[in-house]
Amino acid sequence: MTKGKISLVLRLLALGSTAAAIAIMVTSHETAKVLNLSFDAKYSNTSAFVYFVVAEAIAGGYSLVSLLLSCKTPILRLMMMMDVVIAMLLSSSISAAVAIGQVGKKGNSHAGWLPICGQVSKFCDQVTGTLIAGFVAAVLYLVLLLCSLHSLFALKP
Repeated sequence: MTKGKISLVLRLLALGSTAAAIAIMVTSHETAKVLNLSFDAKYSNTSAFVYFVVAEAIAGGYSLVSLLLSCKTPILRLMMMMDVVIAMLLSSSISAAVAIGQVGKKGNSHAGWLPICGQVSKFCDQVTGTLIAGFVAAVLYLVLLLCSLHSLFALKP
């Protein structure tokens, strides 16, 4: 398999992973009733989850655009720089979302925050699936970046 085909496959997989993460997160919601009070759990209630969705959308859009670009040397260098930016954007968004997910799962006794996953388990399961898909996209971008670096700096005979 040539380097161009590997890059194409990695970009397609990253696009699929970001699209899956967005679709699962946006459709995740659940209503729970505790002590005769009803509350909705949805991604838009937490800014970290909104940031995650926006970052995944940016990465997915970039993946789509990069699939359409040719792999000429000047564009390849620009794409490599953008791959770094996208990988870091995905890493930061996943970190923020995982932190909020951990608080939702375990709570925080020091701040007095109770865990909510016992009441909205479907929502928490969907968020977990979303974070896995987002992590896969970040790993794919890391591998894509390593492949780009290898092809850019490989010694030519």
